[in-house]
Formats: sequence, structure tokens, C-alpha cells
Amino acid sequence: MTRWRPHPHIRVVAIGLHWRDGRLLAAEVRDDAGLIKGVRPLGGEIEFGESWRVALMREFNEELGIAVSLRGAPLMLENIFVHEGATGHEVMFISEVEFPDAAFRDQDRIDFREDNGAEIVARWFDLADLDVEGGPRLFPTELKGLLLRARDGGAPALLGAMTPESCETRRR
Repeated sequence: MTRWRPHPHIRVVAIGLHWRDGRLLAAEVRDDAGLIKGVRPLGGEIEFGESWRVALMREFNEELGIAVSLRGAPLMLENIFVHEGATGHEVMFISEVEFPDAAFRDQDRIDFREDNGAEIVARWFDLADLDVEGGPRLFPTELKGLLLRARDGGAPALLGAMTPESCETRRR
């Protein structure tokens, strides 16, 4: 098993929100014992000289072998977190993504490998089943609240109306 640790510098990443029947596609995040501690939407690090849009499309192509379409402007979020005692710091571009029509339509889960060889499982999750007793957490920690506020009309429409200036970020 690969033991992942946060990088010791600020990373700029792009993650994609793909919805199926109101459920969010997210990959399992495991602790060092191999237990699922949470889930996180798919995506990855933006390479030097690459836009967030190009990076997000590249990540889905590398991980799932598909070309996605991006919808709207990105939600921006600063994510400061601790994993297995190590602190991580990310600036995130978060966008809704659309899959090609037939992609993974009849699958409940998607298995793929990261660049480092780690085996990853992604599934669709109902937001109501995340961050509850006995269920996995949604990472980044603030994402569920932002999504629920946007869905309920308490925040700018996700994602087109959100700008870096309108997004509140907090240290967790």
C-alpha cells in the first residue's frame, strides 16, 4: 500500500464535480491502515504553465481515459488540512464536469490507478450520506457546506456566479 503524505509546499489543484442522479463522484481516501477515512472529487495538481481548465481535463483523461466538458467558472477554495499528522495546503479550482454520454453509465464504481501506481476506487455518493456518523467524510472539509448552500439558494449559483472574491476560506 502506498502511504500518501501532503506535499511540504502549497499546491494548486483542480478538482471536478461530476453528478449522477444527484450523487457526487468521489474517490476513496484511505488512512495508513487502509481504512476509508473520506472521499474527494477527482482531479489533481496543475502543472507549471497549465491553466486550471487544461489541468482538470488532463486529469480526467489520465485517470479515467475520457474527455470531459467543464461547466461555468470555477469555485475557489483554500484547503489547509492534516493527514496522518502531516499538514497540507492547497489552493483549489473546483468545477462541474460532464462526462461523454455513455461513459460509466452502467457502473456503480470506477477503478483506476494514480501515476504513483496507487489503486483508487471512485463511486457516486449522496451528499446526505457524507459527513455523518458511520459514513465517510467529504474532502475538502468545507466543500459539502458550499454545495448544500448553493443547492438551497443560500450561496451564489454553483458554479458560474462564484468568484475568488465571493468565496470564504477558513483554516481547518
